[in-house]
Amino acid sequence: MLHPHLSRISRVALTLALAVSLGACANSKKKDQYAGMNDGDFVTGSPLPDRQDGVSFLGSNVDRQRFSPVYFAFDSYDVEFGEASKLDAVAQHMNSAPGQVIIAGFTDERGTAEYNRGLGERRAQAVRSYLIGAGVDASLIQTVSFGADMPADPGTGEAAWARNRRAEFGFVK
Repeated sequence: MLHPHLSRISRVALTLALAVSLGACANSKKKDQYAGMNDGDFVTGSPLPDRQDGVSFLGSNVDRQRFSPVYFAFDSYDVEFGEASKLDAVAQHMNSAPGQVIIAGFTDERGTAEYNRGLGERRAQAVRSYLIGAGVDASLIQTVSFGADMPADPGTGEAAWARNRRAEFGFVK
């Protein structure tokens, strides 16, 4: 649900930005951002590079570079202990400088589209619950699920799938 104080025009603009971004993502040719990397080269918690086509998953009015993604185990939406420090940093930021955030949940390519959308939403909701528990105003947090759409790594295999099982933060500018 969008923040109640956002004007109808702001809500429409945010929805259109999301729709345009999704359309651009679906039509853009994916490039392998991780060519030449070995499985051991991926470090959990390291920020993923920007998409090479320059398209943000939520449009140009959303800053998604502020914080690293939170990663999840296969078929899980539990926030793992090693990922909690990332969420603590987001909570600290939001408690000191409140602003609207959109949490996007993603999955790897395995599973049906419907299942992956649901799992992506549960991941986004788990992150939201953590932030609320850390004192962040619930009305400032929105969630969206992209399931297996827009993978961070278009490859296959466990290393690629691990990069795709994530939740990302988008701060509305």
